[in-house]
Amino acid sequence: MKKMRISSGGPFEDKIGYSRAVVCEGWIFVSGSTGADLDTGVMPESVTEQCRNTLAVIRRALSEVGAGFEDVVRVTYVLPDRADFEPCWPHLREAFAEARPAAMMIEAGLLDPAMKIEIEVTAKQP
Repeated sequence: MKKMRISSGGPFEDKIGYSRAVVCEGWIFVSGSTGADLDTGVMPESVTEQCRNTLAVIRRALSEVGAGFEDVVRVTYVLPDRADFEPCWPHLREAFAEARPAAMMIEAGLLDPAMKIEIEVTAKQP
């Protein structure tokens, strides 16, 4: 079983010991991703800006193996405050409307109190 590991260069990947994504037997498992800006590393204050940035991190990981949001079959959302979920819906609908993956939202604390959303996906390579 051959595995391909994808790194985004984020600081927690080395600190914790994980990959942004792992591809195995045609499946793409993208780790929980949060909303720091890809270029500056700055975490925006707004949950909607964090959501957009999080989707960009996931998009980049998927694109490295020729996949996109349309290939996502499962998505999990984690938010410390469930009231922040609905403001993200337009961005999530834009990303996942074609795929319509199985989904789950969990209310839980995240690694850093500044983080307002974390998204994890599983996709099938096209």
